[in-house]
Amino acid sequence: MYLFSLSWLFVNEYVQLLLKHLRDKHSIVPLVLILFCSFSVLAMQLHISPSLRHVTVFPGKGVREFIKVKVTSRRPSYRMVFYSLLFLTFLLRFVFVLTAMDTIEGETQCTSLGCVGKRLGPRFWGRRLESTKVPEEIYRALEEAGEDELRPEPDTTPQTLEDFISEMKSNKSDAKTFALRLKAMVLLLEQKTRTAKIQEYLYRHVASSSIPKPLHCLALKLTEEHSTNADARRPLPAAERVAALVDNSLRHFVLASDNVLAASVVAESIVHNALRPSSIVVHVITDRKTYSAMQAWFSLHPLEPAVVEVRGLHHFDWFTKGRVPVLEAMEKDRAARSQFRGGSSAIVANISEKPIVVAAKLQALSPKYHSIMNHIRIHLPELFPSLKKVVFLDDDIVVQADLSPLWDIDLEGKVNGAVETCRGDDKFVMRKRLKSYLNFSHPLIAESFDPNECAWAYGMNVFDLDAWRRTNISRTYHHWLQKNLKSDLSLWQLGTLPPGLIAFHGHVHVIDPYWHMLGLGYQENTTVADTEKAAVIHFNGRAKPWLDIAFPQLKPLWTKYVDFSDKFIKACNIRAY
Repeated sequence: MYLFSLSWLFVNEYVQLLLKHLRDKHSIVPLVLILFCSFSVLAMQLHISPSLRHVTVFPGKGVREFIKVKVTSRRPSYRMVFYSLLFLTFLLRFVFVLTAMDTIEGETQCTSLGCVGKRLGPRFWGRRLESTKVPEEIYRALEEAGEDELRPEPDTTPQTLEDFISEMKSNKSDAKTFALRLKAMVLLLEQKTRTAKIQEYLYRHVASSSIPKPLHCLALKLTEEHSTNADARRPLPAAERVAALVDNSLRHFVLASDNVLAASVVAESIVHNALRPSSIVVHVITDRKTYSAMQAWFSLHPLEPAVVEVRGLHHFDWFTKGRVPVLEAMEKDRAARSQFRGGSSAIVANISEKPIVVAAKLQALSPKYHSIMNHIRIHLPELFPSLKKVVFLDDDIVVQADLSPLWDIDLEGKVNGAVETCRGDDKFVMRKRLKSYLNFSHPLIAESFDPNECAWAYGMNVFDLDAWRRTNISRTYHHWLQKNLKSDLSLWQLGTLPPGLIAFHGHVHVIDPYWHMLGLGYQENTTVADTEKAAVIHFNGRAKPWLDIAFPQLKPLWTKYVDFSDKFIKACNIRAY
């Protein structure tokens, strides 16, 4: 009995070691060694003294001698019966462990010895392996299928998953038919999804490119007011406040826009959130056609004690005399785009383009990118020769905090203080690098810039105009505009940011993301709670807050700065929703 217990202890230790090898999926060689050692243990002779104080182990004559059976013996010895039982006990436990591990791991995985067993033949183990061959048959059917077999037919292809399952059950189809019908259904759904997505992009493009009737009405009524009401033509600012326009101790904000309502929201939000409104100077730049309406609005809606200046581009002598490189580039750009892009119809008709590429090309047709208001920022040193530092704002932003601390930021000799757009919690908006805007397949771009370099944002920028005047940024901007035109607009896709990224390369000082939150015009996942953490929120994208396509949960952040009781607003039926 003691001999049996001790032998069982040996067997148990070896089985535990075997189980470890099965779990770790080691090769079969260590397992063979374990089995050999196990049989060697069984072949050893153990003698235990009657007092149980001494155990003597004698080496046996090997496994062959252990399993040797004497034919002349009429009855088996007790020793043979004992070792036979011990061997059977070990073998049964080994088979149990192997079967358990194989069952737990499933049909698609197996241990070292389990794989050997399966390769020897499924029938030996009583298993069926047909399930592992099904995916191979499906892959083979899809690879060997011709284009005609894979082309979906809207009339006969299942439209929903329920239709597909019902068809498969009723026809009892084989694996090849299953694969082909499933592929046809997926392709059909992909085509429908692509068509719907492109239609959505086209409608948004049309909506964002058109001037809403209420805004057009507002501009007309204010222009009429400017011509009939002397108060609407009052000079801005008043004579006693003109000195503030060149006072560098004040906080100067520059806004270029031809949208009266948008400009009014920006100016109102700046003054409303300023801790010292009397230190605020807002410079509004607009074009000739919008000047009268813009002048009338700010004359009839003063933002005292802040100072507001409204100037048209035709009021700047340097802009009206001589050649202006940016204007020449804009005219050439407009002509080239109309020639090479082919309009929105041609873009949508291209069925080989991905929807996201179609969206980018449609956005390139937006009138915003042909507007001088979008390019004028590159001439800020010439526009304001007496100022040292300004904050430039787009007209689709809303200020939510006092921006005076921006003037305390040390730009360390750089020209442009901007927020980077390659780092942040929002993986959709804050993952922009130079390769997101520039075409690095073009040798001119590839040899000049690093595609993984972080990009930055326009919309809220702190410009050191003194440092700017000591650089060639403006000349670089115009130089690359000309290169893009000569390259058939192949250096970048759209907008003024790509040439800005090039012109200001090496002249940007990164500021805290708190000062500028982007994406509210194309990222509906932004919540109101998220926007409360930013000083400036930017509705960049198609879903502008003054359009019907604006995201409803974000639009109130903009409309709260609109006085809907104003007579001009009411007359033009401008509503919050």
